[in-house]
Amino acid sequence: MAAAPPGTAGASRALLKSLRDLMGSARDTQSSLDRTVTLVGNAMVADVCSIYLRRTDGMLELCATEGLKREAVHRTQMKPREGLVGLVAELAEPVALSDAPSHPRFSYRPETGEDPYQSFLGVPILRSGRLIGVLVVQNRNPLNWADDDIEVLRTIAAFIGEQVPDDGAGGALAGFEIKPTQPVRMRGKVLSQGLAEGVAVLHEPVVAATRILAEDPVAEEQRLQTGLIDLRSGLERLLTGDAETLGGVPYEVLETFLLLSQDRGWERRLVDGVRAGLTAEASVEQVRSEHRARLANAKDNYLRDRLQDLEELDNRLLRHLSGASAPSLAPGADAIIVARDIGPAELLEYGADRIKAVLLEEGSPSGHAAIVARAMRLPMIGQLPGLLSQVEAGDPVIVDAGEHTAYLRPEAAVRQAFDTRLRLQTEERAQFAAQRDEPCITRCGQRVGLLLNAGLAVDMEQLDLTGADGVGLFRTEFQFMVSDTMPRLESQTELYSAVMAAAAGRPVTFRTLDLGSDKMAAFMPKEREENPAMGWRAVRIGLDRPALSRYQLRALVRAAEGQHLRVMFPLVTVIEEFRKARALLAQELDWARKHGRTGPVRLEVGAMVEAPALAWQTREIAAEADFLSVGTNDLLQFFFAADRGSARMAERFDILSRPALGFLRHIRTSAGSTPMSVCGEHAGRPVEAMALIALGFDRLSMPAGGIGPVKRMAMATDFDHLRPRLEAWLEDPKVDIRAALCAYATENSIVL
Repeated sequence: MAAAPPGTAGASRALLKSLRDLMGSARDTQSSLDRTVTLVGNAMVADVCSIYLRRTDGMLELCATEGLKREAVHRTQMKPREGLVGLVAELAEPVALSDAPSHPRFSYRPETGEDPYQSFLGVPILRSGRLIGVLVVQNRNPLNWADDDIEVLRTIAAFIGEQVPDDGAGGALAGFEIKPTQPVRMRGKVLSQGLAEGVAVLHEPVVAATRILAEDPVAEEQRLQTGLIDLRSGLERLLTGDAETLGGVPYEVLETFLLLSQDRGWERRLVDGVRAGLTAEASVEQVRSEHRARLANAKDNYLRDRLQDLEELDNRLLRHLSGASAPSLAPGADAIIVARDIGPAELLEYGADRIKAVLLEEGSPSGHAAIVARAMRLPMIGQLPGLLSQVEAGDPVIVDAGEHTAYLRPEAAVRQAFDTRLRLQTEERAQFAAQRDEPCITRCGQRVGLLLNAGLAVDMEQLDLTGADGVGLFRTEFQFMVSDTMPRLESQTELYSAVMAAAAGRPVTFRTLDLGSDKMAAFMPKEREENPAMGWRAVRIGLDRPALSRYQLRALVRAAEGQHLRVMFPLVTVIEEFRKARALLAQELDWARKHGRTGPVRLEVGAMVEAPALAWQTREIAAEADFLSVGTNDLLQFFFAADRGSARMAERFDILSRPALGFLRHIRTSAGSTPMSVCGEHAGRPVEAMALIALGFDRLSMPAGGIGPVKRMAMATDFDHLRPRLEAWLEDPKVDIRAALCAYATENSIVL
């Protein structure tokens, strides 16, 4: 026999509307909860209906009941994982039992008077993926709960989770986790340096409280179905290369999303929510909260990965329903963007003038969102597990990337410390500004060139602000990544001309398109590859699509008329690739002359040493190239066989390890007198830069934030003194080279 809840979708919607009216008219929170359990108990034809809410200490407290003893309210508390209520909270899933007292997790509480009740149905009350309580109905008779019973109660719990008020310090629910209120300190991986203070803005779309109940259920279900169709067709277009990528997501991930989007169980949960009276967005939010709550408790890696995929699918469906790819930001909002992950194009869409910092549950230091953040001088911290479950939109946030730390709802003492660090940072920047126009000359008289990594026209402002000697790497692919169609010749020429004008005679090294792998352009065909980082990308695409390469090279030649042009080809693996790429450039120079154009007055052509194969041909390519640049991000990825985009691999291997430094020493020595720079995130870190200069690299290209600290370090260091010590450390397997360098800096009063 089943209980007799509202058996039709219409009855369920009527119940939800009654709950909304009830909560809106109740004189206080306790009254609202008391009337809620009475209404739900009557509608479910249950002998008992109770609401347990989670306290900040984790205890689950009985806050309202119809059927149990009223004196037990606010007296009965269940420890985390205690009893059947604790089981529901632990699983974040419904628990339905016909004979509750026989269950091993049953916990008898005599003060509640629950002796006669046999059947038990409990569902989690979730809010933004966090468990805030448990909704329970009980009956005297042993009942086999039907799926409809469970679904109705889940829908009611979802509604309660969004509607139950947060009373603040003085209300009836003071001390409860209705919304996160406690200060939280989280440590992660620094993806971009800096300090920032602001309020949390969730990158994922969220459901406004006013859009929980549907006015027209039939139309709402049609909206949901249309959203599902749009989602699936969009993923299909992505797989066939007919639409723009979602932040460079690999083929396998998109394929998984497509398969999951066709999951009938997922679709049924969404439809059931709408038929119960929720809007399409609220139904997706309810399902997403369930996925997120289960994810927080999942121990199995496969299950966690699947739940993460499902949550990502929920997010994408919400975007289709809302018609927006990102939340709107109010002017002057001091927004701290909070997300599981974010693509470079999405970050560019926000704009540096609209946000203060970025916090990510995932993210990688060498991922392109991190590169864009550094270009925009936005502090970014990634690899913050559980971030989304601990923050709500509007929460005050402090980001201290120098300390790898994010503070959610910070205490007064943290704010004071932040103000102090901000003042010190301001003073430090003033010191860097004071030495901005000084050449970087070491204590032993060596001149070190400090160059800027850039990829956006706005980056060029940093040349004057930092005193950089020029641009050692201008990434040209960002213009392609954020466009639905291939940028026209005029558009490319305009960008390159603007960059050279901003450089005001300082050298700019333009890297030709490095598309492929995790940097995809919307207009390019997508091909499935098992290892895209080692697949069809960079100069390989350029040689297979010579028209694309010549189009870009023509724009560069046109922009550099009468000026100095430096062109660098990425991911050259064998010398023949460099020769073929250089021949394409020669064709464009000939074309320019034949059409009456003057072309550049000086031309230098180089290659990036990013493939270990080319590293073992350094002597040969150095004889043909005008300059070389070691791209440490890719080179070390291939050297260590470690995916640079993997959070698990990010900290696993160290450039200051003996094998890596020995490899870099071989490359520098083999290049002879050919100018060679190091281009990568490592060049902008003082400790790593100290080792690179000691190895003989006298040109370093880095993010803008690294120029000042590296210059301060280099000008304080006697590399004639350090160099033989580093050589000795490389020969001694007992020495931790990173620790030895830090100790050397301390002994010689070198600030790192």
